Amino acid sequence: MRFKLSIPAWLSIFAILGSVFAGSVYAQQEPAQEDPTGLEDALPTEQLSQVKVVGFGDSLMAGYLLPVNAAFPQQLEKALNDKGVEVSIENAGVSGDTTTGGLSRIDWSIPDGTDLVILELGANDALRGIQPDITEKNLDDMLARLKERGISVILAGMIAPPNMGKDYAAKFNPIYPKLAQKYGVPLYPFFLDGVATKKDLLLEDGMHPNEKGVEAMVANFMPTIEKSLSDVQNKGTSGG
Repeated sequence: MRFKLSIPAWLSIFAILGSVFAGSVYAQQEPAQEDPTGLEDALPTEQLSQVKVVGFGDSLMAGYLLPVNAAFPQQLEKALNDKGVEVSIENAGVSGDTTTGGLSRIDWSIPDGTDLVILELGANDALRGIQPDITEKNLDDMLARLKERGISVILAGMIAPPNMGKDYAAKFNPIYPKLAQKYGVPLYPFFLDGVATKKDLLLEDGMHPNEKGVEAMVANFMPTIEKSLSDVQNKGTSGG
């Protein structure tokens, strides 16, 4: 995903769709006296070590121009480990990938035994002007394949850049909530939420997050994945 989108352009996105994020509800854990997130009780450490997660996406997942340990999956794994959640998170991000590319590699990129996939694709589709119905069909097929394999999913959403026009955005932006509802998976509405409009959290290209930007993304994402990890464990213990 090697492109440049100015800060004002991203500001336009939030001006148009700010209400979407204002209304978004991120899953939160009930507080406990010894564990503020409640995750420790929901997911015992000895069982947490068995949870395997794959971050499947484009350069935003891969960690474009960042050290390996600064990419989103690695920072997320460390943040969870620091809270006593012993999960492993594999980085299956490919810079420049589209949903078509993702669909072509999802079967062999997601190893057997994976419990949870963070599915983050579509930004390059929008930037290349790929028809939204193609993007939707590809994401739909990926979600279907993961469901067939019994793998849980967090769907990370994206927003069409304003230069693509209102008509394109009207078709592209609803893809993620529509598919999340269809497959009953958690939706994280905008993967760059809290980062896209902050120049100090971006690389010089004005689009990709720098190391501090990824750190902010991880902090914002934590409640969502903590809830999903709890659901994965409950699914395992119930035999579902």
